[in-house]
Amino acid sequence: MNYEIKQHDKFRFIEEGEGEPLLLLHGLFGALSNFRDLIEHFRGSHKVVVPMLPLFDLDIFHTSVGGLEKFVQKFVEARGYRNIHLLGNSLGGHVALVHILKHPEKIRSLILTGSSGLFENGMGDSYPKRGDYEYIKKKTQLTFYDPNTATKELVDEVFEITNNRIKVIKIIALAKSAIRNNLGEELNQIKQPTLLIWGNNDTITPPFVAREFNRLIPNSELHFIDKCGHAPMMEVPAEFNRILDGFLSNLREPAATVA
Repeated sequence: MNYEIKQHDKFRFIEEGEGEPLLLLHGLFGALSNFRDLIEHFRGSHKVVVPMLPLFDLDIFHTSVGGLEKFVQKFVEARGYRNIHLLGNSLGGHVALVHILKHPEKIRSLILTGSSGLFENGMGDSYPKRGDYEYIKKKTQLTFYDPNTATKELVDEVFEITNNRIKVIKIIALAKSAIRNNLGEELNQIKQPTLLIWGNNDTITPPFVAREFNRLIPNSELHFIDKCGHAPMMEVPAEFNRILDGFLSNLREPAATVA
């Protein structure tokens, strides 16, 4: 299903459904299509919002995790969202973490999947290798447990990005920013209920990273999915949505009344 891309000032985004906002942040090579199944599932119970992050539009000095977080903060302010369920994949998870640490007041819960912020494997020392389609294809396939999840359309998108010199420079800037911006000493400040959904076969942010997030974030719960890589919401959407459904349903249950 195709969704309308809405425009508000400089922001472009998808907004589907009604209810508490479920705000989705994609990763370094992510796109709105990464969340197609998630949008369709949750638009009946939430206002599902997917901003188009300006990965290649910020000036080089602000092409960083912090620069993307400032964009998200301005977007949230412009749209007036409250009681946000903030979900991030990969670099988007890192941006979500920085945002909740800086601006916790409007965030009701945090959902991370394959998030950077503690440790991440890059695409390799020789990455990005411009002009080599087969190389880019193999690197894209490593994102997933099942290499067939890396469709030709997805590989073509990554290949197009890596063939653009300016975009490559900004990818490298963002990747280096993510490595520098380690949040290990700050995660204990997060008070909101936090859900960690991780692929057991994630090679970019391996399972030990998820366990470390679980240890450091006080009110967190961790779910692993077998035969799943770095993007569970794409590779195993039904299982991902089932876990997230349970988490959000528990948050909707009213607190017990004390007589």
